[in-house]
Amino acid sequence: MSRVLTWQLLRDLKLSELEGAADGWGVASNQADAARDRISNQMINALAESQVSEAADTALERLKQLDRNFEYAYTECGLVRTTLNSLAHELGEQQRRLNSALEDAASRKFTVHPDGSVSYPEGGTNLLDKPVAGGTTRRRGILEQPSPLTNPNPHRAEAQRIADTIGGAVQGATEIDNRFSKILAALKAPPGLAVTTATWTDAAKDAEAVRKAAKGYLPEAIPDCGSPANRKEWWDSLTQEQREELLATYPDRIGNLDGIPALVRDAANRDNLQLLIGKLEGQSDTTSQNQLAGLKSIDEQLRAQPKPGVPPMLLLGIGDEGLGRAIVSFGNPDTARNVSAYVPGLATSLDADFANNDIKRARDTASWAIDEDPSTASIVWLGYDPPQISGEKPLDNLAVTSDRDARVGAIAYNQFMDGLGATNQNANPHFTAIGHSYGSLTVGQAAQQDGGIPGVDDIILVGSPGTGAKAATDLGVSGDHVYVGAAENDPVTKLPDQNSAKGLILGAQLGLTGPPLAAPIGAAAGYALGDAATDENQIYYGTDPAHRDFGAHRFKVDDGPPVHFDGGVQTPAHSNYFNPDRDDESVRNIAKIIVGDGDAITKQEHR
Repeated sequence: MSRVLTWQLLRDLKLSELEGAADGWGVASNQADAARDRISNQMINALAESQVSEAADTALERLKQLDRNFEYAYTECGLVRTTLNSLAHELGEQQRRLNSALEDAASRKFTVHPDGSVSYPEGGTNLLDKPVAGGTTRRRGILEQPSPLTNPNPHRAEAQRIADTIGGAVQGATEIDNRFSKILAALKAPPGLAVTTATWTDAAKDAEAVRKAAKGYLPEAIPDCGSPANRKEWWDSLTQEQREELLATYPDRIGNLDGIPALVRDAANRDNLQLLIGKLEGQSDTTSQNQLAGLKSIDEQLRAQPKPGVPPMLLLGIGDEGLGRAIVSFGNPDTARNVSAYVPGLATSLDADFANNDIKRARDTASWAIDEDPSTASIVWLGYDPPQISGEKPLDNLAVTSDRDARVGAIAYNQFMDGLGATNQNANPHFTAIGHSYGSLTVGQAAQQDGGIPGVDDIILVGSPGTGAKAATDLGVSGDHVYVGAAENDPVTKLPDQNSAKGLILGAQLGLTGPPLAAPIGAAAGYALGDAATDENQIYYGTDPAHRDFGAHRFKVDDGPPVHFDGGVQTPAHSNYFNPDRDDESVRNIAKIIVGDGDAITKQEHR
């Protein structure tokens, strides 16, 4: 609106035209999304599989750039649509407020003048018992106080109220118009549309501005606090247009909402991934730089050509809160009959190491499991902040001596697993919870909550320092459905009990340096190799899951290389459970359990 806004313009404003424009931008957004899909899922794949030449490589790079351009166009057009719809929504509130005041004036036979002043007729009587003359009033200023003399004409107060309402509606609409005009002016593509990381940095700012402006329009409907089942019911109830708008504007919230279908979460998180990369680019703090490296690696893997024998990669969660969040699945957990969710442990955060190693563990697990049953999905779940290891601040390492992070993570993990159950389309799916290292404590804590881990049939613990449970039957499933892998040379599985270890872990941290797992595993190595626990069945977090007293199945794994010292304490056996190149027997056993064939595992004697 280029003219000065008057009450007449606000009254006559056709909100349907704004909503129609929003629909047009929605069509453009959808067309960009469809073009992106054709390029990434058809043209790029077909070219990569059929052509090997320099020209083909050049064409692939250009197609990938075009894919990014369409991805950006989809996001920006979607933001324009939400901005226009939100503008119409807010102006509509002011228009309804104005029209109500105009109807009130008409019913009282008041006259509303072009400048917004209101004339009222004579009414009431004065001290001389004569009618009080009518008059005209206008909206009071913000600091203007009512007259100390009461006007005996009863119409005066009503006319003042109407004039104030009319003026307030016009002022409110003007402020809304100015605010949204600035946002719309910023929603424009760079010349030539050469989409780079800097372009996504700008898009991240655009998205934040639109979300802030639209806070009274869309997000109040998102059930952040509902159960996964209620969220699925909410999502199913939405129109296609409502879904598209929420995905374009709030991919960060929809993509991380347990109970939303996996393919929807994947689409939302892929878009949010680009916004996060743009947001973190240029930030100099260590956490941001580590997360940026992890995000870029995940982005590369999502764009890479799928490998034969590996299910498609889906991004079920991504975020920069805390040490970072990332949930990656190989295979669709909504359609797969067998679904596993692996929780990593000590020193894990959203960084390049997670993207290269933990995601590979899920990929390898999926690859072996689909050989047993093609209807399988394998997930790595980094939905919490595991304890970290700091070489610079040893006192910070004390977090690993507490189960606090595990207890916090357990709540989020159970919510996620509940969401998988809400969206899985099989009548009788088979769910497996997997915990490695400190992640096994997180799984153990989740299993000991009321009702256990939602939907879980089997639990796998590898490299475990204990679960906090006394026996396998405390984990919400029968002991027949708890499986443990513990390499003989993995010192974490032989940590001394807490009474024996008091004060010694910190001492080892202060005296040893090395890579992330050097401490407190350094202390553990000394005790574990010497069989130092007070009770033979007790380790740091309760009963040793590999001990006969715990009552779980112990499956065979390779002993692994012994602990050695090379610039610090090295514990390679602790990291081999998911690696088919180093311990194919462990990987094969894990795969059999995931598909519900636990009876076929090769067993190992308990401790």
